[in-house]
Order: sequence, then C-alpha cells, then structure tokens
Amino acid sequence: MSAKAISEQTGKEFLYKYICTSAAVKNRFHYASVTAETDWNLLKQEHPWLLTERLVVKPDQLIKRRGKLGLVGINLDLQGVQEWLKTHLMKETTVGKAKGLLKNFLIEPFVPHTQEEEFYVCIYATREGDHVLFHHEGGVEVGDVDAKAQRLMVAVDNKLSEHQVTEQLLTQVPDDKKQVLASFIVGLFNLYEDLYFTYLEINPLVVTQNGVYILDMAAKIDATADYICKAKWGDLEFPPPFGREAYPEEAYIADLDAKSGASLKLTLLNPRGRIWTMVAGGGASVVYSDTICDLGGVDELANYGEYSGAPSEQQTYDYAKTILSLMTREKHVQGKVLIIGGSIANFTNVAATFKGIVRAIKDYQGPLKEHEVTIFVRRGGPNYQEGLRVMGEVGKTTGIPIHVFGTETHMTAIVGMALGHRPIPNQPPMDAHTANFLLNASNSGMTPATTRTASFSEPRTPNDTTPAKKSKAGLPAAKATTLFSKRTKSIVWGMQTRAVQGMLDFDYVCSRDEPSVAAMVYPFTGDHKQKFYWGHKEILLPVYKNMADAMKKHSEVDVLISFASLRSAFDSTVEAMQYSQIHTIAIIAEGIPEAQTRKMIKMADEKGITIIGPATVGGIKPGCFKIGNTGGMLDNILASKLYRPGSVAYVSRSGGMSNELNNIISRTTDGVYEGVAIGGDRYPGSTFMDHVLRYQDTPGIKMIVVLGEVGGTEEYKICQGIREGRITKPVVCWCIGTCATMFASEVQFGHAGACANQASETAVAKNQALRDAGAFVPKSFDELGNVIRTVYDDLVANGTIIPAQEVPPPTVPMDYSWARELGLIRKPASFMTSICDERGQELIYAGMPITEVFKEEMGLGGVLGLLWFQRRLPRYACQFIEMCLMVTADHGPAVSGAHNTIVCARAGKDLISSLTSGLLTIGDRFGGALDAAAKQFSKAFDSGMLPMEFVNKMKKDGKLIMGIGHRVKSINNPDMRVQILKDFVKQHFTSTQLLDYALDVEKITTSKKPNLILNVDGFIGVAFVDLLRTCGGFTRDEADEFVEIGALNGIFVLGRSMGFIGHYLDQKRLKQGLYRHPWDDISYVLPEHMSM
Repeated sequence: MSAKAISEQTGKEFLYKYICTSAAVKNRFHYASVTAETDWNLLKQEHPWLLTERLVVKPDQLIKRRGKLGLVGINLDLQGVQEWLKTHLMKETTVGKAKGLLKNFLIEPFVPHTQEEEFYVCIYATREGDHVLFHHEGGVEVGDVDAKAQRLMVAVDNKLSEHQVTEQLLTQVPDDKKQVLASFIVGLFNLYEDLYFTYLEINPLVVTQNGVYILDMAAKIDATADYICKAKWGDLEFPPPFGREAYPEEAYIADLDAKSGASLKLTLLNPRGRIWTMVAGGGASVVYSDTICDLGGVDELANYGEYSGAPSEQQTYDYAKTILSLMTREKHVQGKVLIIGGSIANFTNVAATFKGIVRAIKDYQGPLKEHEVTIFVRRGGPNYQEGLRVMGEVGKTTGIPIHVFGTETHMTAIVGMALGHRPIPNQPPMDAHTANFLLNASNSGMTPATTRTASFSEPRTPNDTTPAKKSKAGLPAAKATTLFSKRTKSIVWGMQTRAVQGMLDFDYVCSRDEPSVAAMVYPFTGDHKQKFYWGHKEILLPVYKNMADAMKKHSEVDVLISFASLRSAFDSTVEAMQYSQIHTIAIIAEGIPEAQTRKMIKMADEKGITIIGPATVGGIKPGCFKIGNTGGMLDNILASKLYRPGSVAYVSRSGGMSNELNNIISRTTDGVYEGVAIGGDRYPGSTFMDHVLRYQDTPGIKMIVVLGEVGGTEEYKICQGIREGRITKPVVCWCIGTCATMFASEVQFGHAGACANQASETAVAKNQALRDAGAFVPKSFDELGNVIRTVYDDLVANGTIIPAQEVPPPTVPMDYSWARELGLIRKPASFMTSICDERGQELIYAGMPITEVFKEEMGLGGVLGLLWFQRRLPRYACQFIEMCLMVTADHGPAVSGAHNTIVCARAGKDLISSLTSGLLTIGDRFGGALDAAAKQFSKAFDSGMLPMEFVNKMKKDGKLIMGIGHRVKSINNPDMRVQILKDFVKQHFTSTQLLDYALDVEKITTSKKPNLILNVDGFIGVAFVDLLRTCGGFTRDEADEFVEIGALNGIFVLGRSMGFIGHYLDQKRLKQGLYRHPWDDISYVLPEHMSM
C-alpha cells in the first residue's frame, strides 16, 4: 500500500523541519504528546512553555472534525489541560461507525486570533497532477470546501509559482496577507513534493501580524518512497485508523513483509470473531471479504489479510502460525472456521506455500481441535494438486475437519459452505493433473495442426497489428488499438529465466513461428547468451548489459517487459521510452512511488506508449502473446484454452484475479480474446477505459468483462461511454470491495489503490452506477460466472458469436525440474551428502538446525563433531578438539608450511594461493604424522605386541615410528603443548589405553636418545583413537574407519591453517618485498668438469 496517514505531530514535525519559505512560521516544535503513561513532571521539564502559555489539547488519532465532536480543549492553562484530560484520556468515544479509546493527545500553544485571520489550504494528488485548494475562510465551520474553494492544478513535473498562487488562489485575500500566504503555499507545495506527501490539509491556517500558525493538520505520505526519504522521514510509525487497535501481530507481519520480496498483510478487525481468512492474492483477499459480508458474516469476520508474490515455505509458516495463534485464544460457542482461499496463482508454487501452512496446522493441531475449528481450502495454480493433497492429508492425520477444493470449484463457493449457506460436496470433482496436460496422451506421434485459422466469430486479416496513429502537431501521440499480434517481439528487462521460458512455451503451444522474446537486458553481467527451450529444441537468446545495444540490434521489438525492481523501474522505463520503436511497456514491480509513476504516465501519453502496470502480472492475448508469468503454468494455459482466441476480452486490476477470470471465462464462454491486469496501484499506467475502448474497436471481441475495485472513479468513465454510445458491446462488470462500507473503521486492502476517499469511490456506488448505465452487473462475485454465461449465450443465440471447432494445440515437453517436482520422474543424484542441508529456511548440520547449535553453545568442537563425525560429541570431546586446534595452530615461521606461505605472500600472491602453498607441504614428514602415528600405535596395540617388541620390529624393518621425535624438545625440555593435552586427557577421558601404550614406547625411545619423545602429532593421534573408541558415540569399526580415511590429519590441517593465514597477514602488514634466498645459505655443488 502507498498512501498512509501520519499523525498530526509527525506532519507538523516534517513541516517545521523542512519547509522553505520567507513567511515567519511560528510555534515551531511547540507541541507535547500525552498518553496514559506520561510523566507530567518530566513533560514540564522538556517543554517549559507549558507552564507559561495558554494551551490547546486534542486527540491525535486520525479523527476528523474534532472541533465539531467536542474533542478540543481551548485556551486552558496546564492544570486546565490536566482536568480536561481526566474526562477524555482512555475514554471510549464513537466517531461515525467507529468506537475506540482516546489514547494519544497533542498539547500546543493557544493562538489568539480573529475569524478573518483563519484560512484553509489543502494539496492532494490525482493522476494528472496535484491540486491546491485554498479558501479565504477556514476553521470548524468551513463547510463544503470542494464547492467553495479556489483551486489550482499543478500538472505532473510542473512547478508552482507565487504569481500563480496570488492570481488564482488569493483573489479574496486582503492585500497585506497575499505575499505571506503566497510564499507559504509555494513552500508548502515544495515540501509536499520533496517529502512525497499524497495529501496535506491545514485547517485553519492562521495568519496574523506576527506570522503564520499551523493550527490543525492532516496528512498522508507515500510509504513506498521510504527508500528515497528515509534520511528525512526517520523511523516512521503509521497509526491505525481510529476505532482499530494496533496489535503486535500486525506489526510482526508488517516486519515480515518489509523483509520479504513477497507481500504479507494482516489487519485484525474483530479478534473474537469466528470467521478467519488466510487468502492468497491482493484482489482475491478482497473478494473473499466481500462474500463473507454479503452472506451476513461481517460482525464475525475476524481479520483481513493476504499473502502473495511467491512467499517461501518459512514465510508462509510464520504467517499461518500468527493467524492460528490469534484464532485459538478465545473459544466461540459455534466453533470457528478458517478460509484458506485464493485465485489461480500465476507463478507461486502452491504446494511449497501450503507446506508452510501444513506445518503450522500440525503445530497447532491441539488448540485447533479444542476450539472446534473447521478449515475450508480452495486454490489453483502451479502444482496446486500436490498442495491440495498434502492439505487433505493433514486433515486426516490430525483429525481436524479440512475440506479441500481446486479450480473446478468457484473461487468463493467455500465461503457459502463455511457459513452454512450451501452444502459441502462429499467428493468434489477434481480437474486433471498437471501431467495430463503436458504429456501427449494421444497414440499419434504427430504434432497437431498449427492453430485455428479462424476466430470464434470471424476471419482475421493477415496482419492484425494496428500501429499507433499519427497525431496532429502539438497533441499527444495516439496509442495503438492492437498491442500484440502473432509477430510481436519483446525485450525482457531482468534475468527472469522462468518467466521467459514460460513465454516461449506459450509461443510454441500457440504455434507461433518464432519466439516472442528477442533478447534480455541485464545490467549486472556482460553481454552473453542464455539457453532456453523452443519446444523440444534448445535455443540461445542474447542478453545485453545495456538497453541501447539491445534496441539497436533488435529493431523489430516494440514491447518491453520490465522486471526491474521498484528502485530501478523508473529509470529503466524512462530510458526505454527514448526509443521510438517501443509502443508497449509492462512494468511488473510493486511499490514504485506514485510521483514516479505519474511522471512515467505523462511521458508515455506524450509519446503514444501504452503502459501496463506497475504492480501487475501483465496481460495475455491467446494465440499471440503473453507477458511474463501471466496465465500461470502451461497446465493452466491449456485448461483455460489460452492457446487460441475466444470472443471475450477482460480488464482487471489484480493479476491473480485475472487468472481467475481466465478460468471463469473458459468455463462459461468460448474463451478469452485478450486480457489485461492493469495493476493495483492508485495510478495504473493505463486505465480500464483505455482497454475497454481498444476492445470496443477490435472486431474479434464480442463482449467485455471488467473487474473493477473500490477506490478511484475510473469505472464512471465506462458508465459515461455506455450512455454516450461510445461503448456498444455488452459489458459485464463487477467492482470488488463492497465490504469496505460495512466496516466500522477504514481498512486498507492489499492493492495500493483499493481505498475509497469519498462515497462515489466505494464499490457499492460504482456497481449501482454501472447497473444504471446499462452494464450487466451481478448481485455478487459469486454470480459473475452466471452473468457472463447468460450474456454469451444470448450472443451465440443471435448469431453475433459463432463458436469454432476446437483444434488441439501442439504438445510441449515438460521441464525436467517441474516433472521432478510433480513426482513424475526420478533420477540418481550426481553425488550424495549426509552432513549438511542448506535448502530449507535454516541451515542444518547433521540434522541439527544452526539455531540449536548456538542455543546449546556447542562451540567449534561441537560443529566439527557434527560435520566430520555426524555425532553430538560429549562436552569434554568438543573441548579436546578445540585444544588440539589451538596447540597445532602454529609452530613458527621456520617450518616448511609456514615458510612456503611466507614466500608466496611476499611474491604478491593472494591469501588463498599462499595458504594452499603452505598446506601442500603437509605429509608424512610435516604435520601428517597424526594419521600415521594413530595407525602404527593402534596396529601394534591391537595385535598384542609389547612396547619393546614394537620398537624392535620398527627398527628391524628400517621404519621410523611416527609421532616419536622432536628437533628441539626432549625428555629434559618437554613440549608444554603435549603436557597441557596430557593433563586434560588424563582428567576427562574414560580410558587412555592407547595413550598409555604410546607413553610406554616413549620411555623406551627416550632411554636411547632424549629427544625421541612422543611429540604433539603423535600425542593427538593416539589420544584421538582413545576418544573415538571410548566416548560412547562410535562402534569399534566406525572408530577405525575414521582413522583410516584421514580424519585425524584434518585436525592438523584445520589448526595449522589459522597459523598460515596469520603468517600471510603478518607479511602483508609488514609490507615485505619479494623473497630471494641468500647465496651464502646455498651450497652450490656442481660436477667438477662443468665448473672448470
């Protein structure tokens, strides 16, 4: 959502901080906020003016007309304010339909003034520009300012001047105040633009001889501009509408939403209600709320919310558990119902999101049964069959009544079932599985005929593209009637390979001659080729770093599909509009600031370019072209017969609901001719009327379906078009959001534009106006399909539509990854792993989530135990591992590994190269004695050899005893590293048989030579064998296997890597130059005859 109301205090703070005007703005920052928790002594210290000035006190909770409601205390001292608050603070009050507690108050200085010094000013945004309203009389009795006020419209991208203000707004203002007001209003307008306000009203604005005073203020800002205005806005809190509490669960979901690329929304309406919803899709969520209210459930509707945009399993789990937690806090005498609904998804993997919901249901199965919750599920889209299966399965295993339905059931039918208005079918008919559509079921190996040559109603001309008409000089360029044909070529901005493959599969099934995507633009890589499938064949599409190259090399392209992010969509769209070949641009991103969208619309109108979006899935023209993910996966394309044209065209705001319309229209008529989702923002790039007029002027279209929405007045233009005879084809229309007028407080629905600012913008008013104008308007969304069928049947009966014979489309091979997702194929994995899994929401080490690793403070030794040995080792074993790493970390710069690392570092090599050169020296002679020592001592001990026999045998065989001997340390100069380890092992290990054996060997070897001690490598090797054999976590065979496969050398490699990295960093820090070994340290021994 974009336009959000801010508190009066926040609005004034912005104004006082950032307004730039020659007018003297008084009482800057003179306000104090009061709640039930306020410490009055501290408040007086922070705001000493409270003790000296007369005061005004009023609630700051988005309440309109506070003066008329008696909610303003005027001309009081501080004690008077406190007395006044005793009768108002934390008291329940009714404002319109809304009841709520008065909790937040604002105290400001009282400004003595006359009625003649009060003025009214308001600035608000529309599609064409920003309107400035001014009236020379302000205050409580201002009345209908829309009718009274002087107004001035500042077109998009234009500036406001003091001259304009004086000439057009201040005609009835005394001359001595004109200069001050003109400067202030221009400063206010610039502030409004700079801080991305969408609405700003001051009433009254008081102008006295001393200066300008802002008495009462109401404002909304475009919350999507947060990334632009964060430095000035700071951390903003948006208060809830009066009458609705701000719940921590709402804040939690808002935080999830902010951190996610998906959309997650939650508004609590009545936490004690029995009807709860968990709906996928911004448009669908409104439709479900409408239907619940239509069927009498408004008082029991507990929440409004939606999840969409392909949330992950974990995000869906977090969202679902929040809903389930809320609905299982209080019991209801009738039990409760949970409606898990949604339209047919375009790209969300339904099974993946349902897995998150299933996890939450399992976690809450006890409370759900205790609260007698019944769950109704209806969903469609990619892999929805598997999603419905797991949802049905969890109902059986938990004993919770869960009724599951797919696309064969009307979207809102489950609401009637849940509320007892219609029976629940025992065995609902299931649509064919995804695989049935994509695998050729016929016996013939031939590809079916290319495509239908005729429309359902009349023949086509060979070229059905209508270029943009040339406009007269000085007028905006006219836009094309036909946006897409079988020859349309596009460029896709963004590395959206899945969407592009979906477009190519659609092209193939529509029997297009060539792919509709000519190239891709992706600024974050160099020019390259990307592989895709065209039917059975692999093809390469070029990817360009910059748009200019793509446009130059593909002059046939006239459509840009932009998957740019909300931050880069504006710049990339403006760039695309510089190329005259582009006639249509689809902008998928949601959350583009409205000011930027309006600039794009203005530029597009001037150039004759049609924009679809922002915040859209796109559009589809069956048999010709589809934008990105529109229409969903190929199974839905085939099920809804979108591979060939029908006779019905539609326009919708919602992307998910457009796919639902594909489904409804394919079941009730001969199918879709064209469909566009214009997007859910307040200012879509193209409007309902733009597309309805295109459809009116397209011969192949015989009837039009419009799915309107609460908010805006665009649908009234359709009424006007019908009345004036500009629209003569039958129009079936329904505006969603009829529930909005039934709620006590304002609810912002999933789409940014779905909010009525006046009575005429409500869905109820628009539906009635459309009905009065002659459109076919159902009684509810539930009946939309029936009305479409009736209108279509009449057109067939009177011969307007002649249904054509069906021709099967070519079969398209299923992608391997999707076939595997559906469980249709299996393939042996290239390699296996059993220690780590990064695929879920949380990293898992040998079955243990990373959060648990930290929670239990397992340390580095514990992690090593999980990853190397797949075991949770005892605490002493983890400590021993960590001690081994510490004592092996380094042994000075002279040893071969450190020496190599230093030489490499001084040769200018990087960290990895230098470290590797040091590690490559590790072997039997340096560091690799751990494994060898463990093997030699184990073999001797296990075979029953006495220590003396072992020493004698090694001497006889001419072999060194690994782990015995040191260049510097001896029995008289012991290695303290070994001593530290020995003390720990003797204290904590349950048995040290092999270590004791090795120490007996040491007694023999040191009796011959004092430096033949058990060195640190040997000690770690034998002690580790004792650990593996006696800690209780391994069988004898497992312990021996770990020794055999080299696990012990890993301890030295891991420990010594720390030292090698230290030497590398040391050399770099000391800025040591290239190392050259000195000549005097080299003995040159050449053959004598060569050195003569």
